[in-house]
Amino acid sequence: MLPEDERRQLREIEQALCRDDPKFVRLMRASNPPVNYKRKLIQALLGVVISVGLLSAGAVTHRVDLEALGVVIVLLSLVWVLARWRQYEAGARPASARAGTKTTKGTKRRPGQTRRARMMERKVERWRRRQEGNGRMPRRTRS
Repeated sequence: MLPEDERRQLREIEQALCRDDPKFVRLMRASNPPVNYKRKLIQALLGVVISVGLLSAGAVTHRVDLEALGVVIVLLSLVWVLARWRQYEAGARPASARAGTKTTKGTKRRPGQTRRARMMERKVERWRRRQEGNGRMPRRTRS
């Protein structure tokens, strides 16, 4: 946590930035992952509502094309929701929440790294240790 005087200075800087460059502030707020996630979720839910309307209209009027369109839109909306949710879960948490947190195995996470990047880093480190002779497997000698 920041001391009170530094928090006050940070608030003043943010307020000055809001006054001086509102376009930049709007851009930064628009790129906020939780805000984007909520917006995409609302759009996908709107797609589900529209598709349910199309399905019911197709059922009432006995038009198969409306029903088919409703099914396609509901499937696309659900896929969209799942994709955004996975994307949000992968990187929407603030770096301060991820930085320095212990994983279940006790290793420290580095902020901004994906699971694959951490795995590759572990493999590279293991390979480096083996080449130096400090790894678990001894180096083979040619006879």
